[in-house]
Amino acid sequence: QVQLVESGGGLVQPGGSLRLSCEASGSIRRLYTMGWYRQAPGKQREAVATITSGISTNYADSVKDRFTISRDNAKNTLYLQMRRLAPEDTAIYYCYLRQGPDAYWGQGTQVTVSS
Repeated sequence: QVQLVESGGGLVQPGGSLRLSCEASGSIRRLYTMGWYRQAPGKQREAVATITSGISTNYADSVKDRFTISRDNAKNTLYLQMRRLAPEDTAIYYCYLRQGPDAYWGQGTQVTVSS
């Protein structure tokens, strides 16, 4: 089993920045993919950004050039640096880890962008 704990969400004004963190613990193997998904009220969960163990990244078009995903393998920690936040970025952000056929999710952290 793998446990994921997100942190760093909160309320921010439009144009502001936030940094999310996700710490993984448990039975983590050497090769795994991690990522961030988000779910806004009344909408389906969508992929925001993913990063492989080889540090290959992929971003949703809506966040390219604003968000940066990174990971510290020594700490089993995933990050999402979010810049130029907009009201449409308001959502619960979930951390995700996949290794082999198994996928794990965190509990989510709320990000609210509002003036």
